[in-house]
Amino acid sequence: MSDTGLRSSGATWAGVFPATGRAGIDGAGAVSPALSGQRRFPLRAEPTRVDGSISTPHGQDADAGALPGGGRGASGGGDRNGSALRQARGRGDLGGPCFAIDVAENGYAWWYIDGVSDDGSQAVSVIAFIGSVFSPWYRWSGRKDPENNVCINVATYGRGGRFAMTDRGRAALRQSDDTFTVGPSSLHWDGDRLVIDIDEVSSLPLISRLRGQIILTPSGITDVELPLTQDGAHVWRPFSPTARIDVALGKGWTWSGHGYFDSNFGTRALEQDFDFWTWARYPVPGGSVCFYDATRRDGSALNVGFKFTDSGGIETFSPPPRTQFNRSLWAVRRETRADPGYRPKQVKSMLDAPFYSRSVVRTKIDGVETEGVHEALDLTRFRGPWLMPMLAVRVPRRAGWKFS
Repeated sequence: MSDTGLRSSGATWAGVFPATGRAGIDGAGAVSPALSGQRRFPLRAEPTRVDGSISTPHGQDADAGALPGGGRGASGGGDRNGSALRQARGRGDLGGPCFAIDVAENGYAWWYIDGVSDDGSQAVSVIAFIGSVFSPWYRWSGRKDPENNVCINVATYGRGGRFAMTDRGRAALRQSDDTFTVGPSSLHWDGDRLVIDIDEVSSLPLISRLRGQIILTPSGITDVELPLTQDGAHVWRPFSPTARIDVALGKGWTWSGHGYFDSNFGTRALEQDFDFWTWARYPVPGGSVCFYDATRRDGSALNVGFKFTDSGGIETFSPPPRTQFNRSLWAVRRETRADPGYRPKQVKSMLDAPFYSRSVVRTKIDGVETEGVHEALDLTRFRGPWLMPMLAVRVPRRAGWKFS
């Protein structure tokens, strides 16, 4: 991981984005009509173009290109193939999430939230999917209709933790700029915080009602995104790396702690372009650091790290080296960033699957020990068809739904 300086080679125009955005926030213009009459913003990838003298369009979604080290929004962390943070654009989500996304065949969109209690004993994660990337039902359908494979996945971690991930059909999906609803559960952005109303049934081994509310309050919203591939087919949008989270799910699951909120968008399957990745977010004094390291199927690598301030700004940061630590229960390889000579350690298991690990990990960054959320994703394993029947047990399919 010797290549940790953010690079700028002119403006990078690759991206998963439409030509329009939320009026007043991310540009204005013609929009794609939805069946319901609500405008929807289509995801699409554009070919990479690098040109040091590109003129920018007017409006707030003018492309600022890759954010250079030492300049506005500077950060340490680029990869040898030129991936770098750039200003978020085109999906109407510059000032906060916009859920009015139209995902084309083979694509996906997800919004991810996690939180760890202040005492470290409990944790939670929520992922809202269009084109549920880990659903066997989406794979078996040929990935032809993302909106027919949607879900709001909720998992609680700690004593008595539960897992709910029901794959639902398009009848259960409702979208607007500010609200994303799948059947009985929803996410709502009120301009300052994300309110998540949960009413799900957890899967084996503990089948029970999982009901309540989660509120995530960002300390600030970033204005950046990161293309994960050179053609912009996959994009990471870190909305709020630093946040507070309040959880009220009953049965002893009422607590507060540190939280995190991001989103990913793509026009191709993850396993089509990646073999393996790790991602992590850690609270640090004054904000949070995030790391994204991936091996792409074309042999290139993504190796980046960023430091976000409490207010959502970016500070110059030189990520420490990648360091391996113990494999997961299913022997998924794991590594994260740590100061030289320090060995990271899992302090709480969150989710353990044959191809995936999510856990609370302790590491040391710039001389300070910190505990945050880490994931490792083995997409080589995930490509194997033998996994799909196993996942179907944990991810039931419920195609029909009627709103009252």
